[in-house]
Amino acid sequence: MPFNLPIALTWFRLFLLPVFVLVFYLPYHWMHFLAAFIFWLAAITDALDGYAARKLQQSTRFGAFLDPVADKLMVTTALVLLVEEYNTAWLTLPALFMIGREIVISALREWMAEIGKRGIVAVSWIGKYKTAAQMVAIIGLIWQTGPIMITTAYVLLYIAALLTFWSMMNYIKAAWKDLTAA
Repeated sequence: MPFNLPIALTWFRLFLLPVFVLVFYLPYHWMHFLAAFIFWLAAITDALDGYAARKLQQSTRFGAFLDPVADKLMVTTALVLLVEEYNTAWLTLPALFMIGREIVISALREWMAEIGKRGIVAVSWIGKYKTAAQMVAIIGLIWQTGPIMITTAYVLLYIAALLTFWSMMNYIKAAWKDLTAA
């Protein structure tokens, strides 16, 4: 298994996952800030590991596999915890849609790779904007410093959900010919 700075950052993000969950459930008033900070730190390492891999020319197959796994585990975990915390359809529906999209696109990418057309469903700029809106929304929903932050986080969550739908449709459209071939 290769080991370099980008992979170390990805492993650190995976290490943060159980820490994030434990802090989220702490019965103290400051847990919201600390859990939001841990999630922010994970989001920063997500951006940094890809940048470092390109800048330092340390891209590896293992890193390309592990990075999206770490990202999806952290985001999915945060969304599940927030669904429990808020206990409302207004958060559950976009969270379900976002998690469902990740499953659909992961399956689509795997299938396209099997038929030798993985590049057709490569990450797009829409996915980058979706991720940014999603991360900021999740941080705001975890932190909960007041009604303005929570409302802004909800708005960003719905923007992320729309971008999620848009990117999913683009991926499916790009693969449609292969999906419907006899």
